[in-house]
Amino acid sequence: MELRGTILEKLPVFKGTSARGEWVKQEFILETGESAYPRKVCISVFGDDRVKELENYTPGQSVKVSVNIESREYNGRWYTDVRAWRLEKETTAASTTKDLPSDILPPGPIITQEPDEGADDLPF
Repeated sequence: MELRGTILEKLPVFKGTSARGEWVKQEFILETGESAYPRKVCISVFGDDRVKELENYTPGQSVKVSVNIESREYNGRWYTDVRAWRLEKETTAASTTKDLPSDILPPGPIITQEPDEGADDLPF
């Protein structure tokens, strides 16, 4: 599943040890911009490589996040984990051109009128 939105906050890094060895995880809050009522989702990244990848992103940045959603039961209660497996910076045409200086932007469309060489209604 993919979610698109803005990173609101990055939470502290958690480290621990399990039967399989040491692990590291970090969570961040993503605000989706899908409707008039944006939703906030707490998403986690697990493993050294994913935590280091998350360091490249800052709060306020627009991202596309590929996630797996899984629920599990513990002592009669259910817990849901939203885990990111890919993060991508979200770019739009408007954001890429607004950051460029105006002297290197391509000129607007050039409209020229060709002289009328006779009324020819053929499409080719």
